[in-house]
Amino acid sequence: MTPAELAALRQKHYNATVAWLHKPNSDLMILRIRPDFPVPQHKPGQYSTLGMGHWEPRAPDCQEEAPKPEDEYKLIRRAYSISCSVLDEHGQLFDMPATGWLEFYIVLVRHSDQGPPALTPRLFTLTEGARLFLGEKIAGHFTLDPVKPGDTVLFLSTGTGEAPHNYMLWELLRRAHTGKVLAACCVRYRRDLGYTPIHDELMRRHPNYTYLSLTTREPTNAGQKVYIQDLITSGQLEERLGHTLDPATTHVYLCGNPKMIGVPTVDKTTGAKVYPQPPGVVEILERRQFQLDQHSLKLKGNIHVEEYW
Repeated sequence: MTPAELAALRQKHYNATVAWLHKPNSDLMILRIRPDFPVPQHKPGQYSTLGMGHWEPRAPDCQEEAPKPEDEYKLIRRAYSISCSVLDEHGQLFDMPATGWLEFYIVLVRHSDQGPPALTPRLFTLTEGARLFLGEKIAGHFTLDPVKPGDTVLFLSTGTGEAPHNYMLWELLRRAHTGKVLAACCVRYRRDLGYTPIHDELMRRHPNYTYLSLTTREPTNAGQKVYIQDLITSGQLEERLGHTLDPATTHVYLCGNPKMIGVPTVDKTTGAKVYPQPPGVVEILERRQFQLDQHSLKLKGNIHVEEYW
């Protein structure tokens, strides 16, 4: 493909620019995307779509692709939750509507059992000023709509699943939320926590906010790994929170590894819930009278799970 053909494809399909980019490590990226159009009205916790063309280069040391000729001129698209760094360069809460950009928190997927990852190896070649596709629609049920001012809010995530939680945390701080807020994120190594300094600063400023970082592969974790589920079943989460979990006044937001979340299926014969094993957070909390949202039945609970559909 000639440089002129590449330029024409980018001109045709791309509608946004990388305004800022930071890599906490080589496989983790925080980037801000400024669209050519006004940022659509949206709520913290929702998601949009990023895309790049099959014609773009890929980051090195990723699973090899076997490109199909018919895909050469197509866009690769994927939904990503919108994130937020909460504090600007002056240490103040961002005025998000005025920034004109959206922030995303992305991990480089180098290999996949389902086939060569298509999009993130291309996203990780981006630099400031580069062009890409940003969906004009922002959607999702994963919002703070059910939260009342004095409610306890738990944000439980793995890896980059903390992205929508960071944006919702910004919203709670903007509202001067009076209830307790606890965020916990589980990753392999400390270097995989891209927002730690911000969370540390927020805890210093806001007595009602607690951030717990969990790692599973640091040498110090040998024989004593603690996962999100363990935080709850051991009582450590309530100890750090300072009170027991009350379903009447607590909302729990889950994003990340499906095994951590543990959304049940329904047995077609009996109609009974079937939870994946080992137990995920949904089963652990539903045993304690919490209730998962059921969007298909329009039933609102107090356990909220990100769903990209």
